[in-house]
Amino acid sequence: MAWIWMLSVAGAVLLWAVSLGRILSSPTPYSLPPSPRFLPPLGDRRSRNVLLVLAHPDDESMFFTPTILFLKSKGHNIHVLCMSLGNADGLGDTRKEELYDACATLKIPAEQVAVLDHQKLQDGFHEKWDHGLLAELTMEQIQLWDIDTIVTFDSYGVSGHPNHRDVHHGICKLLHENQQGNIEAWELVSLNMFRKYSGAVDIWLSSLISSSSKQLMYCLVNCSPARTFEAMAAHRSQWVWFRRLFVTLSSYTYVNMLKKI
Repeated sequence: MAWIWMLSVAGAVLLWAVSLGRILSSPTPYSLPPSPRFLPPLGDRRSRNVLLVLAHPDDESMFFTPTILFLKSKGHNIHVLCMSLGNADGLGDTRKEELYDACATLKIPAEQVAVLDHQKLQDGFHEKWDHGLLAELTMEQIQLWDIDTIVTFDSYGVSGHPNHRDVHHGICKLLHENQQGNIEAWELVSLNMFRKYSGAVDIWLSSLISSSSKQLMYCLVNCSPARTFEAMAAHRSQWVWFRRLFVTLSSYTYVNMLKKI
């Protein structure tokens, strides 16, 4: 029986190595399937103004790095709206500064980052965020930055955190109330536990699903996973052993699946 166990481990290591090699094979981030129809230029503008809407500082590094790096490689302007300081443990001011540091590592200027501290939008598993308020605050940034594209969580919010899920519903409310507008929105697809912790291996299934889906869906590949570690390490107060392990094993370090809302 020991040899069966050893063979299984060797196979898993080989699959991980092959998958990581596939990810690292490109010099720049890329999408699967490759398509010029994914976020093409709008009118005379060569680049888009993209708003990444988050719940807490470190969401951008822990979950969205493949998306950020892909969009940057295409010349799009990325703006970040973080709905809270992440003050559940009383470290809100520290975490706010860490978000600016992480964004700097991802080449997002500080003037394109907004971190809110609204009394009704406080970090916590038992905090219920008002969807109308989220839509209102997001619209303010859309108008300020001339946003045409939104990227945010899906209805499960990757980890199931209620603040993540409320952000999604707030964006959906905004879209519903702004149906005549020209705002395009994409959500980060939540994965089951096996895929979530399959690391680089998930590139095969994510690319297959994205290519065969009848919905508008793309797999964005991060060819520089070290950039995720660098960005997450900027969140010094959060960079504890279990988050280091998460970033190593998480498929969100290597690939993002985006689906149009």
